[in-house]
Amino acid sequence: MIFISFVLITALIAFISWFKTKDEKNNAKGYFLAGRGLTATVIGFSMVLTSLSTEQLVGVNASSYVSNFSIIAWTVQSIIPLCVLAIYLLPRYLKGGFTTIPEFFEERYDKQTREIMSALFLIAYTFIMIPGALYSGAIAFTKIFNVEAMFGVSFNVALWGVVWLIGIIGGIYAIFGGLKAVAVSDTLNGFALIIGGAMIPFFALKYLGEGSIVKGIDIVTTTHLDKLTAWGGVTDPVPWTTIFTGILIVNFFYWTTNQAIIQRALAAKSLAEGQKGILYAGVFLLFLPFMLNVPGLISFHIFGDSLKTIDLAYPVLVSKVLPKPLLGFFTACLFGAILSTFNSFINSAATLFCYDIYKPVFKKDISDEDLIKIAKIAGTIIAIISMIIAPLLQYGTGGLFLLLKRFAGFFNIPIVALVTVGFLNRTISGKAARIVVFLHIILYYSLVWIFKIQINFTHVMGGLFIFDIVAMYILGNIFKRKTPYVQSVKNKSDVDLTSWKYVREFSAFLIIGLVYLYTVLSPMGLAGGNRLGKITVVFIILMIIILFIINKIKKNEIVKTRR
Repeated sequence: MIFISFVLITALIAFISWFKTKDEKNNAKGYFLAGRGLTATVIGFSMVLTSLSTEQLVGVNASSYVSNFSIIAWTVQSIIPLCVLAIYLLPRYLKGGFTTIPEFFEERYDKQTREIMSALFLIAYTFIMIPGALYSGAIAFTKIFNVEAMFGVSFNVALWGVVWLIGIIGGIYAIFGGLKAVAVSDTLNGFALIIGGAMIPFFALKYLGEGSIVKGIDIVTTTHLDKLTAWGGVTDPVPWTTIFTGILIVNFFYWTTNQAIIQRALAAKSLAEGQKGILYAGVFLLFLPFMLNVPGLISFHIFGDSLKTIDLAYPVLVSKVLPKPLLGFFTACLFGAILSTFNSFINSAATLFCYDIYKPVFKKDISDEDLIKIAKIAGTIIAIISMIIAPLLQYGTGGLFLLLKRFAGFFNIPIVALVTVGFLNRTISGKAARIVVFLHIILYYSLVWIFKIQINFTHVMGGLFIFDIVAMYILGNIFKRKTPYVQSVKNKSDVDLTSWKYVREFSAFLIIGLVYLYTVLSPMGLAGGNRLGKITVVFIILMIIILFIINKIKKNEIVKTRR
């Protein structure tokens, strides 16, 4: 029955996705950018589902199981770059008509810089991000379905089999359907995941409270209070100081320059729809701790330190507390999240290869039909390589989530540095940018793996970001552009660039919500055994004041414009 319900739900989502996209025109704009016709809801759900996979469901809950809530810095803090993307960067990306982020690097720096950054993206997707999503998904799927016992095979064999099952099905979406099929399936899976993800803490609290959710809540909020803080100490997975250094920079990379995320916003039917979709994703992020951290905390209360590996905290909890009739539905939700991340990164990797490497280097006048064929071949090769690498991640140490973040430091920091300098400076050349990228890779590897300096790797990321910026300005005085960079005034995307009228107010609401969350998860709130009434009232008043100030600023701007 579990398997049947899983297959039915997965097949239904696949059918609806096919039905919604079967009449799409088979051209490059439709395949890579969904014809620039995505709405806010589709953009928001697709961005969240691309980022939210079992890498986090397994990895973040594992961190909360063994430590505290400090790991939320990798997720909820993303609200800040999302607001920057909506207000500042997206208007410029759309105005430039970019299909890929490296296209901006060519316009701002030069062709060689674009090719190098595209290569970094492709290496990261093929060897880190896609295998990570596949591996974490396979672990959860294998444990929840008990694939080992079902087929009488070892864990390693089961893991390899599930990885390839996920890869083949996800590849069909990405390789043959294009971005529109990916985005539509993401939206459907997003609705399902909200329901399915919320079920786990609900049933887990009920199990912990021996049938009473209220009793379960009382247990987790009155015992082991040290686990309820988001302000990590020196020995925690995320020390609080890293919130303001490397983690912030990495989140800026992921949400403002990462092709797999940005491609949805670049496909918006208008700037306003793109901004709304981005900020809708921010609302979802505010509630992620309920899905990504609370189950890990409850798992600790139920199992203590009895689990063999911390990455089993989430899948074992699901198997323990979820009623069997709902297991098929939840597994379909989980499978959808895995597929979403996998097929989104495959689609984006194929887009990067076609637009940034194949077309400009090998065949500039290639037809749309041939370009799509090349994309399908590239996507297939990337998928196969990723499926080979994914099971090998089981031999990593320290938890999957932080392992992948550590390796990501090779490419995410220099990408953010190049975008930042690209918008803030007009004269630094591509040669200066390329030198800094190579210096960054050498320094990061040396500090983290050779010298193994005894500070959190996110501090290394933050320090190297500053180094990258300073080095680019120093080298930029030696290697300058022949002419200062100025973005074209022409709208190259052919979409309406009128901003959403509530973009500032909504952004302020999200930032205040983020500060509120960190206050609740601190010694001032739950970690100190305090009630939340006074804190909530203060933040409501603060929100009203800030919204009033924003409204006054907007009125003054309107008056100045009319003058």
